[in-house]
Amino acid sequence: MASRIEHRTTFSADLASAWDAVASEAALRARLEQIGGDDAEVLEYVPADDGVRYKLRQGISSDKLPSAVRTLHRGDLVVEREQIWRAGGAGYTGGATASVHGVPGEITAKTSLTGDGEQTTLVNSGEVKVRIPFVGGKLENVIAEQVVKLLEREAEFVAKWLAER
Repeated sequence: MASRIEHRTTFSADLASAWDAVASEAALRARLEQIGGDDAEVLEYVPADDGVRYKLRQGISSDKLPSAVRTLHRGDLVVEREQIWRAGGAGYTGGATASVHGVPGEITAKTSLTGDGEQTTLVNSGEVKVRIPFVGGKLENVIAEQVVKLLEREAEFVAKWLAER
């Protein structure tokens, strides 16, 4: 069984500005510096005519983890995340995958960024799967909660980035 991830946020900005704040290399590096955690880094950034693909590494120190995670995983969590965006229609669509070092499982999501001229909406919809007998479901729920919190912090960063430009 998998735990669902759903997150939607709307920015008061046109699509081009929101796209820059969500997926430009400069914005990604600034976002990781501010909220990426320990050893955060852009591992790869590959722009294309119709979108972009990038890989990020983010860290969560063990003292910031819920106790349920600390009992199952010793030490800090290191998350590697890959995002692919493609232009099309009224915006951008894509997918994301992430893995947590030392945890058998994965996080997958579909993403979209669409705009109507004055507002832009970012949607993430996915799931967390952990393949550990007996405790996997509990760990999936905790990880899904943490992913949603991360998406909320990232949305706050994007809103701040847009307000400052």
